[in-house]
Amino acid sequence: MDRPASAREGMKAQADQTPLPKTSLDITVLMGGPSNERQISLLSGTAIADGLDTVGHRVTRADITPQDTSALDRKDIDVVFIALHGEFGESGEVQALCDERGLRYTGSNGRASRIGMDKAASKQLIKRTGLATPDWMIIEEFHEPDQVSEWLDELAPPVVLKPVDGGSSVDITIAADTAQRDKALEFLLDKYGRAMLERFVPGREFTVSILGSRPLPLLEIISGGDFYDYQSKYDDDAGTQYVFDHGLEGEIVKRMQADALKVHRVLGCRHLSRVDFILDLNGTSYVLELNTIPGFTIHSLLPKAAAHAGISFPELVDRIVALAVRG
Repeated sequence: MDRPASAREGMKAQADQTPLPKTSLDITVLMGGPSNERQISLLSGTAIADGLDTVGHRVTRADITPQDTSALDRKDIDVVFIALHGEFGESGEVQALCDERGLRYTGSNGRASRIGMDKAASKQLIKRTGLATPDWMIIEEFHEPDQVSEWLDELAPPVVLKPVDGGSSVDITIAADTAQRDKALEFLLDKYGRAMLERFVPGREFTVSILGSRPLPLLEIISGGDFYDYQSKYDDDAGTQYVFDHGLEGEIVKRMQADALKVHRVLGCRHLSRVDFILDLNGTSYVLELNTIPGFTIHSLLPKAAAHAGISFPELVDRIVALAVRG
């Protein structure tokens, strides 16, 4: 079983030992950006900025794009809090811009960000560690049809099709038959130029958030729809349930938390991340992916896990700032 409420204070102390900043800091919160997750980023960034305001930091909110990076040129910035989901934020570009300016920033560096956003690259590293991850293949628009047909025979439906470097479950399809698969594949190739096909693993969906160097409580996601898609994540009326009292054996919980921390480390992440799992009917946990910049909206999973561990939202974002100050 997951830890009872009576143990939350202990979990809070263990979640991260980084001391909080003693003084008010000048913090720029980057949000918005150019990706198809822009609206979620704006919600995350606003919540983060409000939380940092609450604890007394001097906060500048900045809607940054590749065409306008002037927010990073402001003098006296102590920390940049990156709340950019998807392209430009999670793909390593904005981290490189911060590095060029000698700015401290929250989250993983550019290299880890690029690997984390590329589902194929991250799954390759995950597989090398010996952790289970569903079989997959990458198909690109330049591949010959005969070769593609031969590859598809190796991964029969049901199969999950998704962008290789997308987030928030945008443009994901679970194809039950070849007609659905082929339609979804054509769509992804037309829009992105490449697509990931992943073996569908039936089971229960869980996530483990990492704060600092410690895993937060294991959280089960029970989608209100067919699967945990964009609507299930962000629609107030979707009916999605977030369950900490999931009834798993303590050893399974500890194993999944340890696996999440292992993924976080092998990808070179720092400060925070979130690792998603499927627990199949036989008790095998499969790593689906890692998110280097998880959401901070009212629906987001890392803040829910932190709250369950006794860490308020303002304290959570303050702790992440402290991690960036430490380096």
